[in-house]
Amino acid sequence: MGASVPDHFEQMWRAIEEVGRSGRSGGYFRQPFDSAERELAAWFLEQASARGLRVESDPFGNVVAWWDAGSGPGVVTGSHLDSVLDGGAYDGPLGVVSALAAVDVLRERGFRPARPLGVSVFVEEEGSRFGLACLGSRLATGAMSWESARGLRDRHGVRLEEAMASYGLAVEDPRPWLGSEHVGCFVELHVEQGRDLVDRGAAVGVASRIWPHGRYRFDIAGEPNHAGTTAMEERRDPMLTYAMTALAANKQARVAGQRATFGRVETTPNSTNSVPSRVTAWMDARCETDASLEELVMAITRQATERAERDGTSVTITAESVSEAVEFDPGLARRICVDHEDGDWPVLPTQAGHDAGILSAQGISSAMLFVRNPTGVSHSPAEHAETADCLAGVEALARVVRDLA
Repeated sequence: MGASVPDHFEQMWRAIEEVGRSGRSGGYFRQPFDSAERELAAWFLEQASARGLRVESDPFGNVVAWWDAGSGPGVVTGSHLDSVLDGGAYDGPLGVVSALAAVDVLRERGFRPARPLGVSVFVEEEGSRFGLACLGSRLATGAMSWESARGLRDRHGVRLEEAMASYGLAVEDPRPWLGSEHVGCFVELHVEQGRDLVDRGAAVGVASRIWPHGRYRFDIAGEPNHAGTTAMEERRDPMLTYAMTALAANKQARVAGQRATFGRVETTPNSTNSVPSRVTAWMDARCETDASLEELVMAITRQATERAERDGTSVTITAESVSEAVEFDPGLARRICVDHEDGDWPVLPTQAGHDAGILSAQGISSAMLFVRNPTGVSHSPAEHAETADCLAGVEALARVVRDLA
Protein backbone atom coordinates (compact mmCIF):
# COMPACT_ATOMS: atom_id res chain seq x y z
CA MET A 1 0.00 0.00 0.00
CA GLY A 2 1.39 3.38 -0.93
CA ALA A 3 2.44 5.70 1.87
CA SER A 4 -0.34 8.16 1.11
CA VAL A 5 -3.17 5.74 1.77
CA PRO A 6 -2.40 5.08 5.45
CA ASP A 7 -2.19 8.85 5.85
CA HIS A 8 -5.58 9.27 4.16
CA PHE A 9 -7.13 6.62 6.39
CA GLU A 10 -5.77 8.14 9.58
CA GLN A 11 -6.73 11.67 8.53
CA MET A 12 -10.30 10.56 7.90
CA TRP A 13 -10.41 8.69 11.19
CA ARG A 14 -9.15 11.72 13.13
CA ALA A 15 -11.72 13.93 11.41
CA ILE A 16 -14.65 11.91 12.74
CA GLU A 17 -13.40 10.35 15.98
CA GLU A 18 -14.76 13.10 18.26
CA VAL A 19 -18.14 13.53 16.55
CA GLY A 20 -20.89 12.43 18.93
CA ARG A 21 -18.41 11.20 21.54
CA SER A 22 -19.34 11.46 25.21
CA GLY A 23 -16.78 13.22 27.38
CA ARG A 24 -18.06 11.20 30.34
CA SER A 25 -18.00 7.62 29.04
CA GLY A 26 -15.95 7.88 25.86
CA GLY A 27 -18.81 6.18 24.01
CA TYR A 28 -20.66 7.47 20.97
CA PHE A 29 -24.17 8.85 20.58
CA ARG A 30 -24.78 9.02 16.83
CA GLN A 31 -28.50 8.41 16.52
CA PRO A 32 -30.08 8.76 13.06
CA PHE A 33 -31.45 12.14 12.03
CA ASP A 34 -29.78 13.78 15.01
CA SER A 35 -26.97 16.35 14.97
CA ALA A 36 -23.94 14.06 15.33
CA GLU A 37 -25.11 11.56 12.71
CA ARG A 38 -26.05 14.36 10.31
CA GLU A 39 -22.61 15.93 10.83
CA LEU A 40 -21.05 12.63 9.79
CA ALA A 41 -23.38 12.45 6.78
CA ALA A 42 -22.19 15.90 5.70
CA TRP A 43 -18.59 14.80 6.21
CA PHE A 44 -19.18 11.83 3.91
CA LEU A 45 -20.57 14.08 1.17
CA GLU A 46 -17.44 16.25 1.45
CA GLN A 47 -15.23 13.18 1.10
CA ALA A 48 -17.19 11.99 -1.92
CA SER A 49 -16.92 15.42 -3.55
CA ALA A 50 -13.18 15.58 -2.89
CA ARG A 51 -12.80 12.32 -4.84
CA GLY A 52 -15.07 13.42 -7.68
CA LEU A 53 -17.65 10.75 -6.90
CA ARG A 54 -21.22 11.22 -8.08
CA VAL A 55 -23.63 11.17 -5.14
CA GLU A 56 -26.98 9.45 -5.42
CA SER A 57 -29.33 9.59 -2.46
CA ASP A 58 -32.88 8.64 -1.60
CA PRO A 59 -35.57 10.35 0.50
CA PHE A 60 -34.72 8.12 3.46
CA GLY A 61 -31.17 9.49 3.79
CA ASN A 62 -29.31 6.54 2.26
CA VAL A 63 -26.42 7.55 0.01
CA VAL A 64 -24.22 5.89 -2.61
CA ALA A 65 -21.22 7.82 -3.96
CA TRP A 66 -20.40 6.40 -7.41
CA TRP A 67 -17.11 6.11 -9.21
CA ASP A 68 -18.71 6.08 -12.64
CA ALA A 69 -16.97 3.69 -15.02
CA GLY A 70 -17.94 0.99 -17.47
CA SER A 71 -21.53 -0.18 -17.46
CA GLY A 72 -23.93 -2.58 -15.82
CA PRO A 73 -24.86 -3.18 -12.18
CA GLY A 74 -22.22 -1.77 -9.86
CA VAL A 75 -20.00 -3.13 -7.12
CA VAL A 76 -20.91 -1.39 -3.87
CA THR A 77 -19.06 -1.32 -0.57
CA GLY A 78 -19.70 0.66 2.60
CA SER A 79 -21.59 0.48 5.87
CA HIS A 80 -23.29 2.95 8.25
CA LEU A 81 -22.41 5.96 10.44
CA ASP A 82 -25.00 5.72 13.22
CA SER A 83 -24.27 4.06 16.56
CA VAL A 84 -26.04 2.37 19.43
CA LEU A 85 -26.44 4.48 22.55
CA ASP A 86 -23.01 4.88 24.16
CA GLY A 87 -21.51 2.70 21.43
CA GLY A 88 -18.07 2.10 20.02
CA ALA A 89 -16.11 4.03 17.41
CA TYR A 90 -15.67 1.28 14.83
CA ASP A 91 -19.07 -0.36 14.34
CA GLY A 92 -20.16 1.15 11.02
CA PRO A 93 -17.72 4.03 10.44
CA LEU A 94 -14.79 1.64 9.93
CA GLY A 95 -16.58 0.23 6.89
CA VAL A 96 -17.26 3.67 5.44
CA VAL A 97 -13.76 5.05 6.02
CA SER A 98 -12.22 1.82 4.70
CA ALA A 99 -14.36 1.97 1.56
CA LEU A 100 -13.17 5.51 0.81
CA ALA A 101 -9.59 4.46 1.53
CA ALA A 102 -9.97 1.45 -0.79
CA VAL A 103 -10.98 3.83 -3.59
CA ASP A 104 -7.81 5.78 -2.86
CA VAL A 105 -5.75 2.56 -3.04
CA LEU A 106 -7.20 1.59 -6.40
CA ARG A 107 -6.73 5.03 -7.91
CA GLU A 108 -3.18 5.27 -6.62
CA ARG A 109 -2.43 2.00 -8.40
CA GLY A 110 -3.98 3.16 -11.66
CA PHE A 111 -6.94 0.78 -11.54
CA ARG A 112 -9.90 1.56 -13.76
CA PRO A 113 -13.08 -0.39 -12.97
CA ALA A 114 -15.02 -2.07 -15.75
CA ARG A 115 -18.30 -1.28 -14.03
CA PRO A 116 -19.52 1.37 -11.58
CA LEU A 117 -18.04 1.26 -8.09
CA GLY A 118 -20.08 2.71 -5.23
CA VAL A 119 -19.42 3.65 -1.60
CA SER A 120 -22.59 3.45 0.46
CA VAL A 121 -23.88 4.83 3.75
CA PHE A 122 -27.12 3.40 5.10
CA VAL A 123 -29.11 5.16 7.83
CA GLU A 124 -30.45 3.69 11.10
CA GLU A 125 -28.57 0.42 10.82
CA GLU A 126 -28.50 -0.09 14.57
CA GLY A 127 -32.19 0.52 15.19
CA SER A 128 -31.11 2.53 18.24
CA ARG A 129 -33.63 5.30 17.67
CA PHE A 130 -36.63 3.80 15.88
CA GLY A 131 -36.29 0.23 17.09
CA LEU A 132 -35.83 -1.52 13.75
CA ALA A 133 -32.32 -2.60 12.77
CA CYS A 134 -31.13 -1.99 9.19
CA LEU A 135 -34.08 0.31 8.59
CA GLY A 136 -32.30 2.33 5.90
CA SER A 137 -31.26 -0.66 3.80
CA ARG A 138 -34.71 -2.23 4.27
CA LEU A 139 -36.35 0.90 2.84
CA ALA A 140 -33.76 1.38 0.09
CA THR A 141 -34.22 -2.16 -1.23
CA GLY A 142 -37.97 -2.47 -0.67
CA ALA A 143 -37.59 -5.07 2.08
CA MET A 144 -39.89 -2.80 4.11
CA SER A 145 -42.53 -0.43 2.80
CA TRP A 146 -42.62 3.27 3.62
CA GLU A 147 -46.21 2.88 4.73
CA SER A 148 -45.10 0.38 7.39
CA ALA A 149 -42.11 2.48 8.49
CA ARG A 150 -43.35 6.05 8.48
CA GLY A 151 -45.18 5.79 11.81
CA LEU A 152 -42.28 4.28 13.77
CA ARG A 153 -41.59 6.36 16.89
CA ASP A 154 -38.50 6.89 18.98
CA ARG A 155 -38.55 6.78 22.78
CA HIS A 156 -39.54 10.44 22.88
CA GLY A 157 -42.55 9.90 20.63
CA VAL A 158 -41.03 11.49 17.51
CA ARG A 159 -42.21 9.74 14.35
CA LEU A 160 -39.72 8.64 11.71
CA GLU A 161 -41.23 10.87 9.07
CA GLU A 162 -41.02 13.86 11.44
CA ALA A 163 -37.32 13.20 12.12
CA MET A 164 -36.63 12.90 8.41
CA ALA A 165 -38.56 16.06 7.61
CA SER A 166 -36.51 18.02 10.15
CA TYR A 167 -33.51 17.49 7.85
CA GLY A 168 -35.41 17.96 4.62
CA LEU A 169 -35.43 14.26 3.75
CA ALA A 170 -39.11 13.38 3.65
CA VAL A 171 -41.22 13.38 0.48
CA GLU A 172 -44.66 12.14 -0.40
CA ASP A 173 -44.61 8.40 -1.10
CA PRO A 174 -40.85 7.72 -1.46
CA ARG A 175 -39.91 4.59 -3.42
CA PRO A 176 -37.20 1.94 -3.02
CA TRP A 177 -34.38 2.49 -5.47
CA LEU A 178 -31.52 0.11 -4.76
CA GLY A 179 -32.09 -3.25 -6.40
CA SER A 180 -30.18 -5.89 -8.35
CA GLU A 181 -30.47 -3.79 -11.51
CA HIS A 182 -28.28 -1.17 -9.79
CA VAL A 183 -26.09 -3.34 -7.55
CA GLY A 184 -24.38 -6.44 -8.88
CA CYS A 185 -22.76 -7.26 -5.56
CA PHE A 186 -22.23 -5.70 -2.15
CA VAL A 187 -19.20 -6.11 0.13
CA GLU A 188 -19.31 -4.71 3.67
CA LEU A 189 -16.24 -4.36 5.85
CA HIS A 190 -16.94 -4.35 9.58
CA VAL A 191 -15.08 -4.58 12.84
CA GLU A 192 -15.50 -8.06 14.29
CA GLN A 193 -17.95 -8.15 17.18
CA GLY A 194 -16.31 -11.00 19.02
CA ARG A 195 -12.95 -12.74 19.50
CA ASP A 196 -12.85 -15.32 16.72
CA LEU A 197 -10.11 -13.55 14.75
CA VAL A 198 -8.14 -12.91 17.93
CA ASP A 199 -8.23 -16.61 18.74
CA ARG A 200 -7.22 -17.50 15.17
CA GLY A 201 -4.41 -14.94 15.07
CA ALA A 202 -5.80 -13.37 11.89
CA ALA A 203 -6.25 -9.69 11.08
CA VAL A 204 -9.04 -10.22 8.52
CA GLY A 205 -11.86 -12.74 8.13
CA VAL A 206 -14.79 -13.45 5.81
CA ALA A 207 -18.41 -13.98 6.89
CA SER A 208 -20.20 -17.20 6.01
CA ARG A 209 -23.66 -16.42 7.42
CA ILE A 210 -25.69 -14.33 9.84
CA TRP A 211 -27.62 -15.99 12.63
CA PRO A 212 -31.38 -15.43 12.61
CA HIS A 213 -32.39 -12.84 15.20
CA GLY A 214 -35.32 -10.83 16.44
CA ARG A 215 -36.49 -8.07 18.77
CA TYR A 216 -39.48 -8.77 20.99
CA ARG A 217 -41.44 -6.34 23.16
CA PHE A 218 -42.88 -7.61 26.44
CA ASP A 219 -45.77 -5.50 27.78
CA ILE A 220 -46.45 -6.56 31.35
CA ALA A 221 -49.44 -4.97 33.10
CA GLY A 222 -50.11 -5.03 36.83
CA GLU A 223 -51.79 -2.88 39.47
CA PRO A 224 -50.21 0.38 40.68
CA ASN A 225 -50.06 0.77 44.44
CA HIS A 226 -48.16 2.22 47.40
CA ALA A 227 -44.74 0.69 48.03
CA GLY A 228 -45.08 1.03 51.78
CA THR A 229 -48.69 0.27 52.61
CA THR A 230 -49.32 -2.61 50.22
CA ALA A 231 -48.57 -6.03 51.73
CA MET A 232 -46.23 -8.14 49.63
CA GLU A 233 -48.78 -10.90 49.20
CA GLU A 234 -51.44 -8.43 47.99
CA ARG A 235 -49.42 -7.03 45.12
CA ARG A 236 -49.88 -7.48 41.38
CA ASP A 237 -46.36 -6.37 40.56
CA PRO A 238 -45.31 -6.46 36.88
CA MET A 239 -41.69 -5.93 37.88
CA LEU A 240 -41.63 -9.41 39.42
CA THR A 241 -42.96 -10.90 36.21
CA TYR A 242 -40.33 -9.04 34.22
CA ALA A 243 -37.50 -10.05 36.57
CA MET A 244 -38.39 -13.72 36.43
CA THR A 245 -38.81 -13.53 32.65
CA ALA A 246 -35.34 -12.02 32.27
CA LEU A 247 -33.89 -14.82 34.40
CA ALA A 248 -35.81 -17.41 32.38
CA ALA A 249 -34.50 -15.97 29.11
CA ASN A 250 -30.94 -16.14 30.40
CA LYS A 251 -31.34 -19.75 31.49
CA GLN A 252 -33.11 -20.93 28.35
CA ALA A 253 -30.48 -19.32 26.11
CA ARG A 254 -27.60 -20.77 28.12
CA VAL A 255 -29.06 -24.27 28.09
CA ALA A 256 -29.65 -24.10 24.33
CA GLY A 257 -26.28 -22.50 23.55
CA GLN A 258 -28.04 -19.51 21.97
CA ARG A 259 -28.48 -15.81 22.87
CA ALA A 260 -31.24 -13.90 24.68
CA THR A 261 -30.81 -10.43 26.18
CA PHE A 262 -33.09 -7.92 27.85
CA GLY A 263 -31.24 -4.67 27.24
CA ARG A 264 -33.98 -2.08 27.56
CA VAL A 265 -36.75 -1.70 30.12
CA GLU A 266 -39.27 1.06 30.91
CA THR A 267 -41.54 1.25 33.94
CA THR A 268 -44.70 3.24 34.58
CA PRO A 269 -44.98 5.45 36.55
CA ASN A 270 -41.24 5.00 37.21
CA SER A 271 -41.59 6.06 40.84
CA THR A 272 -39.32 4.82 43.64
CA ASN A 273 -42.11 4.49 46.19
CA SER A 274 -44.73 2.91 43.94
CA VAL A 275 -45.55 -0.57 42.75
CA PRO A 276 -45.47 -0.05 38.96
CA SER A 277 -48.58 -0.38 36.84
CA ARG A 278 -46.69 -1.49 33.76
CA VAL A 279 -43.28 -2.71 32.68
CA THR A 280 -42.27 -2.71 29.02
CA ALA A 281 -39.09 -4.60 28.18
CA TRP A 282 -37.35 -5.47 24.94
CA MET A 283 -35.64 -8.79 24.35
CA ASP A 284 -33.02 -9.45 21.68
CA ALA A 285 -32.79 -13.14 20.73
CA ARG A 286 -30.33 -14.79 18.32
CA CYS A 287 -29.94 -18.44 17.40
CA GLU A 288 -28.07 -20.67 14.98
CA THR A 289 -31.19 -21.64 13.02
CA ASP A 290 -34.64 -20.25 12.37
CA ALA A 291 -36.19 -23.25 14.13
CA SER A 292 -34.05 -22.82 17.24
CA LEU A 293 -34.97 -19.12 17.40
CA GLU A 294 -38.66 -20.00 17.31
CA GLU A 295 -38.17 -22.66 19.98
CA LEU A 296 -36.25 -20.31 22.26
CA VAL A 297 -38.82 -17.52 22.03
CA MET A 298 -41.66 -20.00 22.62
CA ALA A 299 -39.95 -21.37 25.74
CA ILE A 300 -39.42 -17.87 27.16
CA THR A 301 -42.98 -16.88 26.27
CA ARG A 302 -44.36 -19.93 28.07
CA GLN A 303 -42.42 -19.17 31.24
CA ALA A 304 -43.37 -15.48 31.14
CA THR A 305 -47.06 -16.38 30.78
CA GLU A 306 -46.91 -18.89 33.64
CA ARG A 307 -45.19 -16.36 35.87
CA ALA A 308 -47.75 -13.68 35.01
CA GLU A 309 -50.54 -16.02 36.11
CA ARG A 310 -48.81 -16.50 39.48
CA ASP A 311 -48.21 -12.75 39.93
CA GLY A 312 -51.72 -11.68 38.94
CA THR A 313 -50.34 -9.72 36.00
CA SER A 314 -50.73 -10.02 32.24
CA VAL A 315 -48.09 -10.21 29.55
CA THR A 316 -48.35 -9.45 25.83
CA ILE A 317 -45.42 -10.28 23.57
CA THR A 318 -44.95 -8.57 20.21
CA ALA A 319 -42.31 -9.47 17.64
CA GLU A 320 -41.17 -6.03 16.49
CA SER A 321 -38.72 -7.45 13.97
CA VAL A 322 -37.52 -10.92 13.03
CA SER A 323 -34.75 -11.60 10.51
CA GLU A 324 -34.25 -15.08 9.15
CA ALA A 325 -30.82 -16.67 8.76
CA VAL A 326 -28.73 -15.19 5.96
CA GLU A 327 -26.35 -17.41 4.02
CA PHE A 328 -23.88 -15.24 2.14
CA ASP A 329 -23.07 -16.18 -1.44
CA PRO A 330 -20.69 -19.15 -0.88
CA GLY A 331 -19.05 -18.73 -4.27
CA LEU A 332 -18.31 -15.09 -3.55
CA ALA A 333 -17.00 -15.95 -0.06
CA ARG A 334 -14.66 -18.60 -1.50
CA ARG A 335 -13.47 -16.19 -4.14
CA ILE A 336 -12.68 -13.61 -1.47
CA CYS A 337 -11.02 -15.77 1.16
CA VAL A 338 -8.40 -17.57 -0.93
CA ASP A 339 -5.27 -16.81 -2.89
CA HIS A 340 -3.62 -13.82 -1.26
CA GLU A 341 -0.17 -13.25 0.17
CA ASP A 342 -1.09 -14.00 3.79
CA GLY A 343 -2.87 -17.26 2.97
CA ASP A 344 -6.57 -18.00 3.15
CA TRP A 345 -8.60 -15.73 5.38
CA PRO A 346 -10.72 -17.59 7.95
CA VAL A 347 -14.43 -17.93 7.27
CA LEU A 348 -16.73 -17.44 10.24
CA PRO A 349 -20.41 -16.90 11.04
CA THR A 350 -21.64 -13.77 12.78
CA GLN A 351 -24.37 -13.37 15.36
CA ALA A 352 -24.78 -9.67 14.54
CA GLY A 353 -27.12 -8.25 11.92
CA HIS A 354 -25.78 -6.09 9.09
CA ASP A 355 -26.95 -4.19 6.01
CA ALA A 356 -25.17 -6.84 3.93
CA GLY A 357 -27.68 -9.35 5.26
CA ILE A 358 -30.60 -7.24 4.06
CA LEU A 359 -29.15 -6.86 0.57
CA SER A 360 -28.38 -10.58 0.44
CA ALA A 361 -31.95 -11.44 1.42
CA GLN A 362 -33.14 -9.20 -1.43
CA GLY A 363 -31.24 -11.24 -3.99
CA ILE A 364 -28.07 -9.14 -4.24
CA SER A 365 -24.87 -11.19 -4.07
CA SER A 366 -23.23 -10.05 -0.84
CA ALA A 367 -20.19 -10.70 1.33
CA MET A 368 -18.56 -9.34 4.48
CA LEU A 369 -15.02 -8.78 5.64
CA PHE A 370 -14.20 -8.55 9.35
CA VAL A 371 -11.28 -6.72 10.93
CA ARG A 372 -9.87 -8.10 14.18
CA ASN A 373 -11.09 -6.55 17.43
CA PRO A 374 -8.48 -7.20 20.16
CA THR A 375 -10.92 -6.57 23.01
CA GLY A 376 -13.67 -8.75 21.54
CA VAL A 377 -16.06 -6.10 22.91
CA SER A 378 -18.59 -4.27 20.72
CA HIS A 379 -21.53 -1.88 21.19
CA SER A 380 -19.38 -0.37 23.93
CA PRO A 381 -16.67 2.28 24.29
CA ALA A 382 -14.18 -0.60 24.67
CA GLU A 383 -14.68 -1.60 21.03
CA HIS A 384 -11.36 -1.28 19.23
CA ALA A 385 -9.23 -2.15 16.21
CA GLU A 386 -5.52 -1.54 15.79
CA THR A 387 -4.51 0.79 12.98
CA ALA A 388 -2.34 -1.92 11.39
CA ASP A 389 -5.31 -4.28 11.27
CA CYS A 390 -7.54 -1.54 9.86
CA LEU A 391 -5.02 -0.94 7.09
CA ALA A 392 -4.90 -4.69 6.44
CA GLY A 393 -8.67 -4.50 6.10
CA VAL A 394 -8.39 -1.62 3.61
CA GLU A 395 -5.91 -3.63 1.57
CA ALA A 396 -8.18 -6.68 1.65
CA LEU A 397 -11.21 -4.64 0.65
CA ALA A 398 -9.32 -2.96 -2.19
CA ARG A 399 -8.25 -6.37 -3.53
CA VAL A 400 -11.79 -7.73 -3.33
CA VAL A 401 -13.31 -4.70 -5.04
CA ARG A 402 -10.61 -4.76 -7.72
CA ASP A 403 -11.36 -8.40 -8.51
CA LEU A 404 -15.11 -7.82 -8.60
CA ALA A 405 -15.10 -4.56 -10.56
